[in-house]
Amino acid sequence: MTTSTGTAAPAGVLRRVLGGTSLLVLGRLWGSGCTFLALWLLASHLGDAEFGRYTFYLAVFMLLDSFVDCGTGAIAVQRTADDAGEVPAVLAATRRIRLVAGLLGVALVGGGAFAVGEPGAGWILLASLYPVTHVLELSATVFKNRIAWRTPVLVRAFAAGASLSLVLLFLFLDVQEPGLFLCAVAGGSATANLVLHFVSRPHLPAARATEVPWRPVLAAALPLGLASLCQQTYFYVDNVFIRLWIGDVTLGHYNVGVRLMSVAIMAGVYAALVSLPWFKREYAEGRLGSAVARLGQPIFALAGLATGLLAPWSAQLLALFGEEFVEASLSLRWLLGAAALVYVGATMMTALVATGRTGHVLTVAATGLVVNLVGNTLLVPRLGIDGAAIATFATEGTVVLGAGLLLARAGVHRFAGARAWPWLGGPALFGLGWALSASLLP
Repeated sequence: MTTSTGTAAPAGVLRRVLGGTSLLVLGRLWGSGCTFLALWLLASHLGDAEFGRYTFYLAVFMLLDSFVDCGTGAIAVQRTADDAGEVPAVLAATRRIRLVAGLLGVALVGGGAFAVGEPGAGWILLASLYPVTHVLELSATVFKNRIAWRTPVLVRAFAAGASLSLVLLFLFLDVQEPGLFLCAVAGGSATANLVLHFVSRPHLPAARATEVPWRPVLAAALPLGLASLCQQTYFYVDNVFIRLWIGDVTLGHYNVGVRLMSVAIMAGVYAALVSLPWFKREYAEGRLGSAVARLGQPIFALAGLATGLLAPWSAQLLALFGEEFVEASLSLRWLLGAAALVYVGATMMTALVATGRTGHVLTVAATGLVVNLVGNTLLVPRLGIDGAAIATFATEGTVVLGAGLLLARAGVHRFAGARAWPWLGGPALFGLGWALSASLLP
């Protein structure tokens, strides 16, 4: 069934959104399983300081991914979701932007490793080349527009397995250099980007005679790119504070908790990612507020319950990596609380993207970054890694409040209308889950 505009009916689209999200979550679970197996093995194989340095550069590469994207992924969807014929021209413009950003990223990260005298700088430089392949990954826009995620998920799952296989090979060869393990992870990501391009090519429409100038595309994408970079920075910048104030050993312990948080937030992040084409169409029909509530309220409630159930067991989860990792148990509890808030924040931020108000997206993300930097500056010297986690929680709360206020200012009201009370399900079920789970502790 379709609406008068030819788009799928809301219920049908919501099923596709949830289906796409489920596929992405399953793929991410596989990828996270590969990542955690690698972390678990490397935690005992590498020295404590080397393991901390390895996790530090994993965080740096996440920032590099965001830097190279520069908002082009979201803009490609925003500009082509309702006009497939625009895909070739828009991709040509966004690819040029990603290529320049990728080469600059190599100079910053790879060159920076040499500049500061980082051990294994050559391997870090080699690993930092992989984001350049994000130029080709843009071809997967055709799958995103269709909310058809099966092929991209399978490709990413294959790549995660390839990265793990390389890590296992290096362990078998008794490699001690953390940079080589970074290359293993980077190799899997680069492979996924290449394969995604080749499987997407048959679905790309023929190019039109007209081209899309890259400068206007950059102008539209840059606020989103800066916003994404702010988001990745406030998620990972605590690594810098912890490394400077406490050291690589404790940083490695803390980053296992951060990786657990990244698994906890994946359903919310992916639901928001998959929803962008739907949100854009609903905004055009004046129904964006209802769409935000329809998606955000139930996933926030479920996230609250799930993270509440996990929080009391943080010490037991971290002990799987070694008893020394238990020192990060309190920080993990704060991170799990922050993870629940991400389910609201990601949904609302995606809704802001759908309205075309990219400046608002940047405003919220930049405000979150300021809160995070101030929080880390004040709390890490006093509370250590627990302070870093509290700063993350405060940041995600800021994003929720800021995005909600700006959506209301943009005229998107129904998400906070007469049925605003279901948003309370998140904190209520978090508390209930915590109480139930804590009662089961030995």
